[in-house]
Amino acid sequence: MSNLFVKDKQLVLPGEIVAEGMDYLPAYGIFRDNDQLVASKVGLVSIDNRLIKLIPLTGTYTPKVNDTVIGRIVNVGFSGWTVDFGFSNLAQLPVRDATHEFVDRRSDLTQYFDFDDLIVTKISNMSKGNLVDLTMKSPGLFKLSKEKGRLVDITPSKVPRVIGKQGSMISMIKRLTNCKLSVGQNGKIWIEGENEELAIKAIELIEKESHLPGLTEKIEKLLGGNDVLHKKE
Repeated sequence: MSNLFVKDKQLVLPGEIVAEGMDYLPAYGIFRDNDQLVASKVGLVSIDNRLIKLIPLTGTYTPKVNDTVIGRIVNVGFSGWTVDFGFSNLAQLPVRDATHEFVDRRSDLTQYFDFDDLIVTKISNMSKGNLVDLTMKSPGLFKLSKEKGRLVDITPSKVPRVIGKQGSMISMIKRLTNCKLSVGQNGKIWIEGENEELAIKAIELIEKESHLPGLTEKIEKLLGGNDVLHKKE
């Protein structure tokens, strides 16, 4: 017989028993000790059918291939761009992965991406030594506007809470603030639209109270309390 001792999104501590029996499977942050599943660190429990894992409350960003990230151009070279995306190593965006256009070797690459430009990009490859390559050749990847919008930084481990299950949280923020949001797995979020300040408040509240119950209702109340939000609904 199997037993579950925690609820979804419950905060647990290292050594805490979250379940027992063979019906549940351990994933990130959870290990099996005989027939018990035990938390290995502080985090929020995530239960997906039989799979139990932890969402860490703190921690630096660990890049993975296919992650969408937001980065800043810090150098323009002869064959591509160097990008700072909040990792210990800078990433490289080669010309061949930056555009579908043919780019002559003598071209001025700043006509595509210049110093200090912000881009929504994707990790295409990681080699030994954590060398990271980026690409712009996927849907939803683009250069962000310098004239409008705001960049917000949050703890990378809180990104799943900002997105929500099946995108429910971020969809609500977009709808109730009339803002466009681009979320990077590296904890960088671009906000552009009518109610940027309110969207930022919502994201700050999510980061602060991601481990507490009733978060969706709190965000909905925060966003729904402003009359200006309903003008375009």
